[in-house]
Amino acid sequence: MNTDIALVTGLVMVVLSIPAIFSAFSEGRAPRVAAVLLVVGGGMVVWAMHGKPGGIRLEEIPAAVVRVVAMVLN
Repeated sequence: MNTDIALVTGLVMVVLSIPAIFSAFSEGRAPRVAAVLLVVGGGMVVWAMHGKPGGIRLEEIPAAVVRVVAMVLN
């Protein structure tokens, strides 16, 4: 898997887990699926950062998102 794809997928998972966590807590139930989504997404982000030589800087994240969206649309 390309590190850009892993980074963007992981970021999407982390972002989607946050409202799910708040929703679970507001309804008084355990956020099991949201926690798993957060851990898996965070793991993908860490793997992408360590998988690219030199790591990934914050300035590179928007370009990675654009490349992945272009890959999907093309």
